[in-house]
Amino acid sequence: MNWLDWYNTLAKPSWTPAPATIGLIWQILYPIILVTFGFVFVQTIRGKVPWLVALPFAINLVANLIFTPIQFGMRNLPLASVDILIVWVTIIWMMVAIWRHYRWVAVAQVPYFVWVSLATVLQLSITAMNWEK
Repeated sequence: MNWLDWYNTLAKPSWTPAPATIGLIWQILYPIILVTFGFVFVQTIRGKVPWLVALPFAINLVANLIFTPIQFGMRNLPLASVDILIVWVTIIWMMVAIWRHYRWVAVAQVPYFVWVSLATVLQLSITAMNWEK
């Protein structure tokens, strides 16, 4: 069964966005992530930002990228829940870490943080609702 068929078999909260809506939100967020993360990494390479400031951005990027293979490839809801919690925590860490250096980068993370907050609650709900599957 393909990933969408599998996802459609899961019990989900009534407020779950449609997959197309989720995809649209990520199409908006990924350019923000690309620009801001790229900026932080370039500034780190140039020595204008300490590498410890870039660390949460790097962890977040990896955790974000592996979510889809964990959730839809491995179909491992508990591990995907742990992963999205890492994404969520590192967004807060990123915003705090970069604030002193480039406040605009921290502010630009707000839509990402709002979406991942909602997605985290959704993921934890889906995991709990499908614990025995």
